[in-house]
Amino acid sequence: MARFILPWRISRTCRSFTAAASPRSLAFTSFFNRNQGWSSKRPGYTQFDESASPPIPLSAYRLPPSLTTRTLPKLYTQLSKSRLTFLVVLTSMAGVAISPLPANVPTLLATAVGTALCSASANTLNQIQEVPFDAQMVRTRMRPLVRKAISSLHATGFAVVTGALGPILLYTMVNPTTAALGLTNIALYAGAYTWMKRRTIWNTWAGAVVGAIPPLMGWTACGGKLLPSTAYTPEYFLPSFLSGPAISVDLSLIDNPLGPLALFILLFSWQFPHFNALSHLYRGSYAQAGYKMLSVLSPAKNALVSLRHAIILIPTCSILFPLSGLTTWTFAATSLIPGSVLLRAAWKMWRTGSEKDARSLFQHSLWHLPAILGLMMVHKNGVDWGDWFGKRDEIRIDSDAGS
Repeated sequence: MARFILPWRISRTCRSFTAAASPRSLAFTSFFNRNQGWSSKRPGYTQFDESASPPIPLSAYRLPPSLTTRTLPKLYTQLSKSRLTFLVVLTSMAGVAISPLPANVPTLLATAVGTALCSASANTLNQIQEVPFDAQMVRTRMRPLVRKAISSLHATGFAVVTGALGPILLYTMVNPTTAALGLTNIALYAGAYTWMKRRTIWNTWAGAVVGAIPPLMGWTACGGKLLPSTAYTPEYFLPSFLSGPAISVDLSLIDNPLGPLALFILLFSWQFPHFNALSHLYRGSYAQAGYKMLSVLSPAKNALVSLRHAIILIPTCSILFPLSGLTTWTFAATSLIPGSVLLRAAWKMWRTGSEKDARSLFQHSLWHLPAILGLMMVHKNGVDWGDWFGKRDEIRIDSDAGS
């Protein structure tokens, strides 16, 4: 019977949803722990009263599936939270793409793979620690560790291997700074952020820092600096009508602290409209699992924080990026379109507090970030798109033919 039993803090009712052969026959509300089932015998000790839950017949349970070479890659993907890992790699590649320094193919591949390994390790370590709480949430109840599809020991081995390979790959193939950032992200996500989730609402801010580090990894992978050197002279790229002749873009941009600062603020602030909207939709589940989320304790303030950071994104894109020289000032205008759409959605969620508007904000956040990153590539300073499409060669051929 030991194989059927999940960690001791999960009730028999919860176990029925994770291991039952026919879960549709059970009432939806029976998934959650009954609050009246918990009793306190002495301070600091709680025990669940099994009599408070309806008995579950043994026939409702089934053995977990055996691990095979076909199922193991899928389980590893689920432990890594593949969608989140893909977003992390995407943002790290954005740091590479926006950098004024060139990067060779081995560096690009090593940065992408190393970042993915670090993310996989952090996400797996997070799930290992949260099995009793994931089992109580509808959104996470079917994760591999919750449904006993893979053992905690096996998952820990996967986390250790990926957590070692990621920084080692970044250290040997990229540089020590990028490796240190990857290792820091594992510690922040699997350590500080996971620990804070059940203790303080500031866990969201810690998680936002974790999400803002990957673009810095891409920036440093190309040789960019996070802090300026002592010999650096501040240089700001004002619009042409304010600065006179255009300033040539050279490799001195790599020493400009405004570049990594803009990347950090973009990813840091974007996560609040994205995650706060999502947490609003699942605030009941977060409350059931005992997480200290702002959406649970104060939905109105949760929406206000989303609105605040949606506002911060506007000057970040329209002022800070062009001023740093990473993009042209045309980006200041084009970025206003997705920024305004996100801001309007955040304002509607703050004004109404409805789940409909929260879902709308979350959906807008999904396309907002790729749109902003794409516009950054289009309006990257020093890039002549005529060379990419051969227009300059066509003009040269036409001029030669005319002469």
